[in-house]
Amino acid sequence: MTPKRTRKEAHGMDAAQLGAALRTRRRELDLTQSETADLADVSIRVLSDLENGRETVRLDILSAVADALGLSLNLGVQRP
Repeated sequence: MTPKRTRKEAHGMDAAQLGAALRTRRRELDLTQSETADLADVSIRVLSDLENGRETVRLDILSAVADALGLSLNLGVQRP
């Protein structure tokens, strides 16, 4: 019997890890949250929530923030 995978294992990265990665990259680029939010055309609140793993984010918002930080997204779909 195959062990059931956790949500984190199924997706490779949880919200807190994603937020930490975005925050780290923003700081590497020496950008403030305000500057990053402006570049991504999102509110500072949305960016802050995303960086803190609290945001249930739409894909277009995540894509805009990643693009503003010079990151690319790799998405995969797996069967359970």
